[in-house]
Amino acid sequence: MRSSADTAVPTHAEDAAVIALVDDDRNILTTVSIALQAEGFVTRLYSDGETALKALIENPPALGVFDIKMPKMDGMELLRRVREEVPLPVIFLTSKDDEADEEAGLELGADDYIAKPFSQRLLIARIRAILRRADPVRETAGESGGDREVASQNLARGRLQMDPARHQVTWDDKSVSLTVTEFLILEALAARPGVIKSRNQLMDAAYPDDIFVDDRTVDSHIKRMRRKFRVVDPQFKAIDTLYGAGYSFNDG
Repeated sequence: MRSSADTAVPTHAEDAAVIALVDDDRNILTTVSIALQAEGFVTRLYSDGETALKALIENPPALGVFDIKMPKMDGMELLRRVREEVPLPVIFLTSKDDEADEEAGLELGADDYIAKPFSQRLLIARIRAILRRADPVRETAGESGGDREVASQNLARGRLQMDPARHQVTWDDKSVSLTVTEFLILEALAARPGVIKSRNQLMDAAYPDDIFVDDRTVDSHIKRMRRKFRVVDPQFKAIDTLYGAGYSFNDG
């Protein structure tokens, strides 16, 4: 794999979103790039953060997918330095047990993270959802056949407003920035206020294709969501924990 970017351009490239993949694993770069091209994306590939940095700033893509652990410059340092120059949406790829890295990455402003090994369909779904926030009309129109995600209607539950088309959330008309995974978990809870959702049900809502994640992952997402809502409302208590059973949403 050359250290400079390898760009693969699908048909109708002038209308396609450009996705930058930064990973020192050549197999991941190749397989993910092929999957994205099949969905109509343009890909730019970089095998280390140091090489990617200048290119991402000078010619920003629509979204970046960064591995966290890389030589020369890790994904978190790359995100920090890119964000000093351009507002690039980013998904992190993390090792399964690196919860501390996930926390640090989200604190830096990553839009979502996906643990390795990961489903390519999950990654593509997350990419589409994040792009939809920036340009919902174009992204919905560009989705292909069977894998097209149909956004549901806006959801209003008391002080909570959710816009699935843009993956936007407000509480008391104040914006709350959630990752795509957090949004999907909250949407599953808010869809039926007062109904207890088990961790397995919430995992099914947020992780398609029978991807395994453990209970701690869901708990971590809930913890981060509560913290984000309490920034705009220190008294936020709309997500209830029912020990041994799961979680529920109350709109009172």
